[in-house]
Amino acid sequence: MRFLTEIWHPNIDKNGNVCISILHEPGDDRFGYEKASERWLPVHTVETILISVISMLADPNDESPANVDAAIINLFFFTERVASELSKFQEKSSPMCKKKPRNGIRALNHGD
Repeated sequence: MRFLTEIWHPNIDKNGNVCISILHEPGDDRFGYEKASERWLPVHTVETILISVISMLADPNDESPANVDAAIINLFFFTERVASELSKFQEKSSPMCKKKPRNGIRALNHGD
């Protein structure tokens, strides 16, 4: 699983790949960090995976980061970084939000 939109997060690498136990190969962790029960199991559904990812976004795991720089910033400079990223996001998204969709609302109606 990966994010296509750039995101700065301790558990998402610079290519957008999500690093979360529930998505790791089943079985024992060769580093001994994760329990087998925390890793991929066939009983997981899209819902359980999405809930885990949403939880990870809200509460990053700084002990096992995919983006070490983001983990350090998150631990020591969280408030300043949030303000900086929010400002950058608003600058980027503002012009995009003003554009009209190419096909208008019809692009959303696949059944028509």
